[in-house]
Amino acid sequence: MTFVEAESPLLPGGPIRLAVREAGHGPPLVVLHSGWGWESYPFDRQLEALSGEFRVIAPDRAGYGGSPRLPTIPDGYHRMFALECLAVMDALGIDRAALWGHSDGAVVAAWMAIEAPRRVRGLVLEAAHFFRAKVGSLPFFEMAANRPEDFGPAVAEPLRRDHGEPRWREIISEGARAWLRIIERGRREGGDVYDGRLGEIPCPVLLLHGTRDPRTEPGEIEAAQGALRDGRIAWVDSGHAPHSSPRAADETTRIAAKFLRALPP
Repeated sequence: MTFVEAESPLLPGGPIRLAVREAGHGPPLVVLHSGWGWESYPFDRQLEALSGEFRVIAPDRAGYGGSPRLPTIPDGYHRMFALECLAVMDALGIDRAALWGHSDGAVVAAWMAIEAPRRVRGLVLEAAHFFRAKVGSLPFFEMAANRPEDFGPAVAEPLRRDHGEPRWREIISEGARAWLRIIERGRREGGDVYDGRLGEIPCPVLLLHGTRDPRTEPGEIEAAQGALRDGRIAWVDSGHAPHSSPRAADETTRIAAKFLRALPP
């Protein structure tokens, strides 16, 4: 783990010290963790597998792991995290990179390509979200907001390792409350978490998704593909995190690596 100084709109007032994992050499690949952080759905196998041909960079976004705490998660946080991650690329001297984001990290990655299309070669959006009105996930987010302990020790332990006690509860609760606001807005207004701008992304996009993902609404991934200029879907027999699934991790890595190798230089 190393640290970089970068600006973040989530903690304005000057550069902040953000933790970054880095491995390998070659074309840059930025890996963006979910809304629960690194340890809950770790990319360690992917770092090992891909570091022989890519320079893999995996930052802890503000509020997570080794990076500074956030007082709250505001509306529009995905776009703010995108600007922060672009600043991390600046701090590391990376002009252009491919991105692999998981769950909330996929939304952040897509926003990076919307905000700075010249800087993104391609996107792997794993377990991505598209609709705002994810009504099927309301019970999940309500429990996460109010009773994170109910997820049990198997969920709590990696969160505790990553963020400490009692910070892990705050991360889960604040993130869930932010999603409950997104869902409520979606029920009022419809729309998607990219404000209708996903079609602005010019680079190739791989929507890498588990066939049994419980956080996905019917037709959601197909709708995301339809909004993209150059989008394709790869389905994997998995739940919400194919890359860290014991049965699907290797297949997921092969699919992503094939896509990344084929990107224009």
